[in-house]
Amino acid sequence: MIKSLRREDRKIDEAVATVILEQGEYGILSIASPSGNAYGVPLSYVYMNGSIYLHGASEGHKHEIIEENNGVSFCVVGEAEPLPEQFSMKYQSVIVFGNIVEVYGDEKHEALLGFVEKYASQYIEKGKKYVESSEHKAKVIKINIEHMSGKARK
Repeated sequence: MIKSLRREDRKIDEAVATVILEQGEYGILSIASPSGNAYGVPLSYVYMNGSIYLHGASEGHKHEIIEENNGVSFCVVGEAEPLPEQFSMKYQSVIVFGNIVEVYGDEKHEALLGFVEKYASQYIEKGKKYVESSEHKAKVIKINIEHMSGKARK
C-alpha cells in the first residue's frame, strides 16, 4: 500500500516530477530481500518512455534480491541546498514505486544508447560503437513505474 504524502503542501505535479527524473544524475534503488533485509544502492539511470532504465553487470547482490522480490522504489533528488537559518533544506525529490524486469533486444539497445546520450553526449559516435561491442555483456533492467510522487521545498 502506498501512503499519501504527509506534507501535501509540498507536493509537486507529475510534469515537474518528470523533469526531475529526466535531469537527475543518479538515483537510489531500494529493494528488500525476502527475509526483510533492506538494500539501497546509488545508480546512474535513464528515464525514457515513462520508465527508468538501469544497467550493469549481469550478476551480484542486487540481482539476487530482485530475482526473489522485484518490487522496488527509486529516489532521485533534483536539488538540495541547506537553509541553515531555518534549520531546514531547500529540495526537490521524486520517488517512484514499481517492479523491475530485464529488457532485451531493441529495447535494451535503445536504453544503452540513452545512457550514452545522457552521460557522454560529446562522444555519441564512439558511444554507439561501445554499445555495439559490449551490449552482450551488460544487463539492462527497467522499472515499470506504478506510482510516482514528488515533493519540493522552495
